Amino acid sequence: MKIVSLKVTIILVFLLCWMAIARPNQPVSANESDSSAAELFSKKCARCHGKDGRAKGFKAKAVGARNLTDAQWQDRASDERIFNSINNGKDKMPAYGKSLSEAEINSLVTYVRSLKQ
Repeated sequence: MKIVSLKVTIILVFLLCWMAIARPNQPVSANESDSSAAELFSKKCARCHGKDGRAKGFKAKAVGARNLTDAQWQDRASDERIFNSINNGKDKMPAYGKSLSEAEINSLVTYVRSLKQ
């Protein structure tokens, strides 16, 4: 009987600790999501793709960064392809799958889509 109550106590302590650590997902408004995606792009992507996504700078040319505003490329590239490029990297582009969450990468995909001209 003592073993059963000890197990129950351990399980309850574990659940309480888990509940204390876990925090619920808080919904993010569209404006917050847009600004955080723009901030992420500025921090992670702009040094190669440029602030406007056109890849016109010296570094962009040196590493062969893609012009993200190109309508023809935007039409050919699926969201999944863009997600995978950000997540896994491609050619000289680094992989961000370990440093960004899936939600952050999805917000970047949406932001890249907004650059289409």
